[in-house]
Amino acid sequence: MSGPAAEAPAAIETPVAIIGGGVSGAAVAWHLLTQRPDLDRVVVIEPRAGLGRGLAYSAADPSHRINVPSTRMSLIPDQPEHFNDWLEASGRLDRDASARTPDGRSFPARSAFGDYVGETLAALGPRLVHVAAAADDVVTTDDGYRIACSDGREVHAGTVVLAVAHVAPSPPGILGRALAGHPRFVPNPWDTPALAAIRPSDRVLIVGTGLTMADIVASLDRLGHRGGIVAVSRRGLRSRGHATAQHDPYGDFATAPARSVRELVRRVRTTVAAAEAEGKSWHCVFDQVRLQGSAIWHALPLTERARLLRHLRPFWDVHRFRIAPQVEDGIDRRLAAGTLELRTASLQGVERDGDAIRVTLRGRRSGECATEAFDAVVVATGPAHGRVFADNPVLAALEARGLARPDPLRLGIDTADDGHAVGRDGRPVPGLYVAGPLARGTVGELMGLPDVTNYAVRIAAAVAAELDAPDSAAAPRYASA
Repeated sequence: MSGPAAEAPAAIETPVAIIGGGVSGAAVAWHLLTQRPDLDRVVVIEPRAGLGRGLAYSAADPSHRINVPSTRMSLIPDQPEHFNDWLEASGRLDRDASARTPDGRSFPARSAFGDYVGETLAALGPRLVHVAAAADDVVTTDDGYRIACSDGREVHAGTVVLAVAHVAPSPPGILGRALAGHPRFVPNPWDTPALAAIRPSDRVLIVGTGLTMADIVASLDRLGHRGGIVAVSRRGLRSRGHATAQHDPYGDFATAPARSVRELVRRVRTTVAAAEAEGKSWHCVFDQVRLQGSAIWHALPLTERARLLRHLRPFWDVHRFRIAPQVEDGIDRRLAAGTLELRTASLQGVERDGDAIRVTLRGRRSGECATEAFDAVVVATGPAHGRVFADNPVLAALEARGLARPDPLRLGIDTADDGHAVGRDGRPVPGLYVAGPLARGTVGELMGLPDVTNYAVRIAAAVAAELDAPDSAAAPRYASA
């Protein structure tokens, strides 16, 4: 006879639950609890052991460095040197001899930023509750929402914030079909143990030439790889480095913003020329475009936004997301030594013969195809934004229930201007918010850390205001004592 059934764990009740505990979710939690000291509990549902790391800052590889100086990264936007002060006080810079550059800037390992966020959150004490599980389903109730977690627990919340992350790159089907199970096929470029399987003399193909490619090359260098690397993409663009001289953001793109991609490109080019005439580099112009990105984005009709993504996104990415000087030096050394080659090409065929890999590449300019032999293939095509609803169980469940949907450009989650998720019927869903980069289809530029943390402040303020509203569903049952 079987024994008595185990009792289901007691539900956790909270005014606010945040699904996703990367930097976006951590920032919303910190700012909400700071703005509302009366809140006795905010729950963050995140399967990773620690909060605040997410995909970007979970990297254990010390060669993966933050991409902007530490003085420009902070969980608290109005204290821009908060992270740098923590670095200095903790002694982390002293233990990382390569973190400082000759001009005095610091680019520590990304894991250091994850440690900083984790310690900052820990200071909140028991008011911040970490449910170390994945959210599988979200159901509306009379009092808000019921969240089913992968460990069998339920979280009952009046308000829910979706702060889910990007998904890993989706390898081109031609690679996945031919190389599944190959010991040196690495579909996830952040899988450091998989990269370690690549032998020192292996000839490596990297599919992608942007920021992720640079990280892969840095990892392979650290692991002792000295063989040849070929990196390919349709445009062959590599991420740019930082300016040698620092200048304030330059130009104005928010006053009477462009209404077409053609006009926007013309204004950027004109402004870059004006900056150069004053002895300034293009970097400060692109910094201003980023800062005014939301105004630029909102001024463009949907058809122009789609045109911008289709034609300009790769060029924007390589100028906007710059690589740390230490990583740039490694790329330059490889290029000069002839052990790294960047090509403008596309995949035409992939065959496997045992562990040997033969790849047919078609040059974009020449149109000619050539088949070459490689020992390893690594995918560096960037996050698969368009697959977040298909690959994330909780988003799939929300879409099935009509509580969320992809944005029209399939950059992430359709989001109202006030931060609410947009449901199947096209209306904002009460008590359900979207934080982080997956809201960028509405917000615009929302990938860099300053953009993420500034938006988190907005979402925290909106949630705090909703909790104060007399008709808030969160108020009756889940309000703090």
